[in-house]
Amino acid sequence: MIEIEVPGFGGVALDHLVMDYNGTMACDGKLLCGVAPLVERLARDLTVHVLTADTFGQVAKELDGLPVNLHILGPGKQDLAKRDHVEKLGAKAVVSVGNGKNDGPMLKLSRIGIALVQEEGASVATLMAADIVCKDIKDALTLLLRPQRFIATLRT
Repeated sequence: MIEIEVPGFGGVALDHLVMDYNGTMACDGKLLCGVAPLVERLARDLTVHVLTADTFGQVAKELDGLPVNLHILGPGKQDLAKRDHVEKLGAKAVVSVGNGKNDGPMLKLSRIGIALVQEEGASVATLMAADIVCKDIKDALTLLLRPQRFIATLRT
C-alpha cells in the first residue's frame, strides 16, 4: 500500500496500479526500456494490473516474468471494460495510467489518474480525465515510488 495526505485533495491509500500497455508501457508492442525494474519495485507495494487489447500480439512475451496481472481485452467497448475493472478493484484504492481514448474512463474513476504524452501521443479526452499528466512512463512510475511528489502537483 502507498499512503499519502495531499492538502486539499485528501488522503490517498493505494493498493492497485492499473496500466494500459501500448502507448503507456510500450511502443509498437515492445516494452519500453527502464519500465521493468520500476514495475518490479512497485509490485512490492501495489498489485499491478495491465489491461490491453494486445494490438501487436506480444504483450505476454514482453511482460513474461514481471509481477503483473495481465488482462487481454476483447474488441469493442474497451473503455468500459477498463473502467469496470477499476470499479471492481475499488476505485478509491487505484492509481491508473494511460494515454488512449479508451483509458479516459478508468483515469477519471481512479483515485489518481495519470495520463501520458509519449511517442504515441494522447487523447485530449483522456488528458482532461486525468489528475496528473506526465511526459514519460518512468516519470509516472517514479511518482509512485516517491509519493511526496504528489503533494506538489495535487495540493490546492
